[in-house]
Amino acid sequence: MAANILVVDDEQSIADLIEVYLKNENYDVFKFYNGRDALQCVENHNIDLAILDIMLPDIDGFSICQQIREKYNFPVIMLTAKEEEIDKITGLTLGADDYITKPFRPLELIARVKAQLRRFTKYNFLEPKQDEHLIAFSGLVLDKDTHECTLNEKNLSLTPTEFSILWVLCSNRGRVVSSEDLFHEVWGDKYFTNNNNTVMVHIRHLREKMHDSAENPKYIKTVWGVGYKIEK
Repeated sequence: MAANILVVDDEQSIADLIEVYLKNENYDVFKFYNGRDALQCVENHNIDLAILDIMLPDIDGFSICQQIREKYNFPVIMLTAKEEEIDKITGLTLGADDYITKPFRPLELIARVKAQLRRFTKYNFLEPKQDEHLIAFSGLVLDKDTHECTLNEKNLSLTPTEFSILWVLCSNRGRVVSSEDLFHEVWGDKYFTNNNNTVMVHIRHLREKMHDSAENPKYIKTVWGVGYKIEK
């Protein structure tokens, strides 16, 4: 499935040029010459990457980037004629992923688009990439061979037990795993009682390390009276 690329530049010739090169790579392009229409497009379509000019007639690219980051995490490449370092710092601080100045070589821009899409897909694809040794989805990556875990490219220092619990939950993503099944799978113990809070304590530690909330969890959800679940 082709990626949807948002292009925003008030210089029509540049926007048209970018569109041509992107379409040559079989991307679907949503092209706009102002910020307001671009933001409306983001609300109405599934955008995979945005290329934003900073200097626009209505809303500057910094403001667009900032509003995008309030709801979305797809890659953003800032595009501008300015070369001041402060503009680059501002863009990256507001959540941009890359920065390229005019005049630019179209093939360089295309290369950066591909690189950002590869990176985004690696850490944020909707369906988990899973084999015997690796699980990755929504910024979470677990390597069973090395017992390493990263969240949004930052290492999580997990105990072997915590890693095993997270592995089991991720392997069963979309399904509820009972506390009893978790206990059997991780501890290898056949005997489990309802008053055994071992699993609950480890889940709490996992959430703390992942900065996840029991009340409004992004990853590990409690299904009361049943067990735990990571959404598909």
